[in-house]
Amino acid sequence: MPLEGPRNKMVFLDTNVIIRYITNDDPHKADQCELLFKQVKEGKQKLFISDLVIAETVWILEGAYNFPKDRTTDILQKILNTQNIECENKDLLLNAVSLYRLENIDYIDAYNASVMEYKKIEKIYSYDRDFDKLSDLKRLEP
Repeated sequence: MPLEGPRNKMVFLDTNVIIRYITNDDPHKADQCELLFKQVKEGKQKLFISDLVIAETVWILEGAYNFPKDRTTDILQKILNTQNIECENKDLLLNAVSLYRLENIDYIDAYNASVMEYKKIEKIYSYDRDFDKLSDLKRLEP
């Protein structure tokens, strides 16, 4: 596949780097991650993360490491608000993180509700009763 245009200097950041840094489960790798994030804060490095990296971070921190929701959402907000870390849907992700923090629903439901809000969709076909907790949405069953 031919490349078009100049290459982007930005580097994609995978979930496992975030996890190593936050959990310090491998001190050597955590130190290397800390150096990377220092370079990012100093503007020497630009990173890109996807929506799925954020979702996977939630899943791993809460599922494998038993992080409480408040701690997880604090971490996500810091990541998303870090200068020189970019993502395609920053406002949508920040909204999803806020909704997830405030409501008793899982992160993927919060993300989907945020997508619906962004797209101005008011109804959802779902058997998931968590959507009933969101007053702006109307859950329908097929």
